[in-house]
Amino acid sequence: MPANTALDAQAPPGAEVPPSEAVTPLIRGIAVLRQLTEAGGTLSPSALERATGLARSTVDRITATLARMGYVRLDGRDAVLAPRVMELGNAYLAALRLPALLDARADALADELDESVSLAVADRDGIRFIHQATRRRAMSLSFRIGDLLPAERTAPGPLFAAEWTEADWARWHTRRAADPQDRTFTAVPPREHPRTRATHATNAADAAGAVDGTDHANSAESADSADSADSADEVFVRQAARAAADGWALDDQLIEPGLVALAVPVRDPHTDRVACAASVVSHTSRHTAADLRDTLLPRLRAAVAEMEADLRDAPPPRPGPPPSGLATWTTASKHELGRDFIESLARGLTVLTAFGEGRSALTLTEVAKATGLARATARRALITYEYLGLVTAAPDRTFTLTPRVLSLGFAPLARTTLPRLAAPHLRALADRLNEPVSLAVLTGSGAGQEIQYTARATTARVLTVDITVGTRLPADATSLGRVLLADAPGSLPDPLTEVRARGYALVDEELESGLRAIAVPVRDRTGRAVAAVNVATHAARRSLEDCVTTVLPELAETAAHIQSDLGTASRFTAVPLV
Repeated sequence: MPANTALDAQAPPGAEVPPSEAVTPLIRGIAVLRQLTEAGGTLSPSALERATGLARSTVDRITATLARMGYVRLDGRDAVLAPRVMELGNAYLAALRLPALLDARADALADELDESVSLAVADRDGIRFIHQATRRRAMSLSFRIGDLLPAERTAPGPLFAAEWTEADWARWHTRRAADPQDRTFTAVPPREHPRTRATHATNAADAAGAVDGTDHANSAESADSADSADSADEVFVRQAARAAADGWALDDQLIEPGLVALAVPVRDPHTDRVACAASVVSHTSRHTAADLRDTLLPRLRAAVAEMEADLRDAPPPRPGPPPSGLATWTTASKHELGRDFIESLARGLTVLTAFGEGRSALTLTEVAKATGLARATARRALITYEYLGLVTAAPDRTFTLTPRVLSLGFAPLARTTLPRLAAPHLRALADRLNEPVSLAVLTGSGAGQEIQYTARATTARVLTVDITVGTRLPADATSLGRVLLADAPGSLPDPLTEVRARGYALVDEELESGLRAIAVPVRDRTGRAVAAVNVATHAARRSLEDCVTTVLPELAETAAHIQSDLGTASRFTAVPLV
């Protein structure tokens, strides 16, 4: 593949060749992150080589740099997205503020209606999810925060398209012509036959017209026009016009058979433009599209009114602390790893983390100050990101992140669980100590509380602790349980008070003769102990002193790594504990 092809493929549709000041290694690193994202989070170096068109040596250097940053994990021959990469998407979501202000309203509406509720923003001619409150059923939504969908196949799409300029419509027509089956949108199945799609789209238009008694797309017209993709495009144009008039829009099985959705715009109180769209998503076994509109539209509109009030009354954000020491860290990494560390890639990626809560729009000087980078370095990174569509520049010379930042590894990790986050850290500790390592959570209440093992990493020993994931044991008889019980508020028995003061629990041959175990807590973003991790050994292998002096520091470091990943992953997504 020619060298420029790999670079040009990362640009937004219709973009020019990269500017002369663009950072080529940064463009290539973004290409690798996007390919890993589209592949679900894991690819081999050879697969990355084929997908990006980059040389194998370049792929190896990029993945080594991303691994050093904690953005990927090198697992055997594969590169795997790691939770820390979510800090890039977190920077965008924090700067946006909408999730922090509106998530609770969306969750409450989902609970009230017993239906899935989503928040989405416009991303060029598509929509991208920024929040999901999903009902857990046998037939459940698989969409994640960060997923990109074509506007014309969604309920929010017509709401955003109602504000498109001529240039926006031209870009949409160009994309539709180049990708008629939506193959570039990996979160949705390929487009159906034009007749089927046009029929569904026209049904949605019919449902909209039924509200005010007008016939926006009669059946004869739909039958005649459904023979080509062009007619489906015309239907979407009409849907956008209808959405502008009605203030809501329907998706009648446009993504796949059985899926229906109703969306209402949430408007920015300062500009009156659509800030995001709130949608209720269901299945035809529960609601038809028309029934969804008739029964749920009033409640959805009421919830949106409350969301708009929240936006109007929200106090100015308090800027959080920007990242620190990043430039120094990248220089030290370069000295340590040599040519395997691409410093320009690492420094470029740190620019994205300069944004966040209270830092939604930054000048070049502010970006340079926040990252510790030279102005020239920060400027070239921002030029590169503007070319890639990850940053927009305003007339006042400030820069803002775009929803496209969520394409850098966020979606595959948005539905992760604590056991998945912990697994590589447990494995690493078990390998270092040659002892089994476990993760557990507390279940039940009162005197009957138990621990449930949720993740394990074993070792190849003849004599080992044989406990499987899912096993439950009395909490007060285990090191894992005592650490978790010691975190409870209120007065505690003396033994648990001592555990709380020490920060660890050591159980010596109480559960079983010869079994010693030491445990420490794993805390969430609020500081609450939500899980515990332990190392189990035989009394003949390690003394009590060795457990405290040798095992405990390693165990505490592992818990800190798990906590760090949990804190990053749970900032805007719910991370299940089991």
